[in-house]
Amino acid sequence: MPRGKTFTCEKLRGLALSLDLPGVTEAVSWGQPCLKAHGKLWFFWSPSEHAPVFKVPFEERELLVASDPDTFFFTDHYRRHELVLVRPERLDPERARANLLRVWRKQAPKRLLEAFDEAAPAPPPKRSRAR
Repeated sequence: MPRGKTFTCEKLRGLALSLDLPGVTEAVSWGQPCLKAHGKLWFFWSPSEHAPVFKVPFEERELLVASDPDTFFFTDHYRRHELVLVRPERLDPERARANLLRVWRKQAPKRLLEAFDEAAPAPPPKRSRAR
């Protein structure tokens, strides 16, 4: 991750919206602005921790916190939820983008996901190396 680039709520919200995914709406949760995907909380920022909150399975959260506690953490408030907080100054935008897309896909209705996948351009064919 490039050092010196600290993410703010607005910068990360912009990254999330730049994915231009269907079913994403702006909302308010617990008095805070957030984004919902398909009616479910998708992107939000912890005002008390001044950090973005990402949805991850418990097992992944434990791995992230154990392997990089300078970046990933959670508080007692989040202990019982499949969520992890990320220190904004250590946030990797590619990891954030991948998480947002993964959570969006998990929350998407099956028909919407099928239509989205059908409309997506096919990846370029892999080139075989000449010997």
